[in-house]
Amino acid sequence: MSTTSLTESKLTQVLDWTYEKAINGLPGTETAAELAESYLRKHSSVEAAIDSLIRWQNAKGVTSGFVTGLGGLITLPVSIPANVASVMYVQIRMIATIAHMKGYDLKDDQVKTFVFVCLTGQAASDIMKQAGIKLGTALATQAIKKIPVEVIKAINKAVGIKLITKFGQKGIINLGKAVPLLGGVIGGAVDGIGTHTIGKTAKKVFS
Repeated sequence: MSTTSLTESKLTQVLDWTYEKAINGLPGTETAAELAESYLRKHSSVEAAIDSLIRWQNAKGVTSGFVTGLGGLITLPVSIPANVASVMYVQIRMIATIAHMKGYDLKDDQVKTFVFVCLTGQAASDIMKQAGIKLGTALATQAIKKIPVEVIKAINKAVGIKLITKFGQKGIINLGKAVPLLGGVIGGAVDGIGTHTIGKTAKKVFS
């Protein structure tokens, strides 16, 4: 795939595929819900568990065992560099894990939309503001289901545009340098594209 051909429809396919794998698991990896429960067991509060999760994703990135589990990435619905798909998977699973810890139903389409919003990092608050949603107030677990379909569609569109820019030409080139899959470790490089920021954003969005 050339770096400029990451279209909105391709991105949507990859996001949907990655979300499904984060929820249902890849071979040898925990699902988002399993990851959430294991962190909750180790910590005295939800907030402490979330902070620990973000630190772990940030510091250790992904070990070689995890990358082996990503063998499933060869079944990606569209041709997108494996390193980009891997980073998307790591970040989406982290966000979904945080949402689960906060009591959101990962099978809800609205929750899925806001997981993708978190992927945009610092742009998330602008995207939500444009949609008339104030970060950290309107997303109560029940209220999220009442957001109109038109608003969800508008949010999805804004997220798509933002992520195409993020994973577009420069992003993919940088990721190629930063995430050597064959090296077996996706390390501090993942933070280079904002895993820490994304984790903190998820904490605010699913507050």
